Amino acid sequence: MPICIECRYPVSSLYTTYSKADDRTLGKGVRLTQCPRCKRFADKYVEHDFVVLFIDLVLIKPQVYRHLLFNRLGREDGRFNPSIIRLGVLLLLFDVYLTWARIEEAMPSPSASDSVSMPTPSDPFSHPTSNATGSGQWNASSLLPTSNLLSEQPIILQYVFFLVLCALETVSFHLPIRTLLSLRLPRPLSYLIPHYPHPAVISTALLVSSFTKLFPLLLLIWKYDLPSSASAVSWAVIINNVAALEILLECGVIRAAILAAVGAVCRAGIGWCILRAAGVGSGVAAAGVVETGDLLELWKRLALHVGIGQ
Repeated sequence: MPICIECRYPVSSLYTTYSKADDRTLGKGVRLTQCPRCKRFADKYVEHDFVVLFIDLVLIKPQVYRHLLFNRLGREDGRFNPSIIRLGVLLLLFDVYLTWARIEEAMPSPSASDSVSMPTPSDPFSHPTSNATGSGQWNASSLLPTSNLLSEQPIILQYVFFLVLCALETVSFHLPIRTLLSLRLPRPLSYLIPHYPHPAVISTALLVSSFTKLFPLLLLIWKYDLPSSASAVSWAVIINNVAALEILLECGVIRAAILAAVGAVCRAGIGWCILRAAGVGSGVAAAGVVETGDLLELWKRLALHVGIGQ
């Protein structure tokens, strides 16, 4: 049942059609429903185009999230809207591009490893390493970068690897949040984790709020520093995820941030394990794929906010 995007009051319909020949997006042939509680239009975005929706999403307006989650895309029958499936695939492909580019930026190039000179025993500033026999010898493996098994594979296999990596990270981010919200926890924990038995709507909210992953498309036009721009995109995604959960669940910013942090920790753990198994774990911290620093900073700000509130 649709709701009023201003006060969340259920309404029977969002608009009344008078002429099918006119264009609804131009406000012709339709009359918007007035909310019986707040006396405002139940959903003004019915006659707005995608550009207006996108701008209000960037501004994190609660009304546009309610329009998308309750009146347009959200389904309580456990299935996804076809538009959400297409958006999820598009976000996954952009995530593959970002992750791959950030890891390649962090990993040392082969030319750098070739230019490393091994010191000689006559060098007074060199430090010999002792082997099993106790004699001072030089360990070249400690000077050369760790071999990257992934870079030795064909380009198709590399793309498949990052595609599977990003897909598993996305699942590991959505699944813990959906599982926690589907549980009926006892009284002390129910104040911290609310109950919401519609997992498809939760994933829809997380996917819609991750639209800022599409911003690196501007890198094709303007040249930016990839690590810094990717970090900014990651922060924007975190903020929008917290806002979407708070608007959907009406649980407050702190509880929404805790849910988003749980999903981020699970995603970071899965990504770190896969990258370490592939032999590129040394470049994870520099690439920022596992955003533990961002996560710790988020927890610090939440703790500071709670302390101020008390």
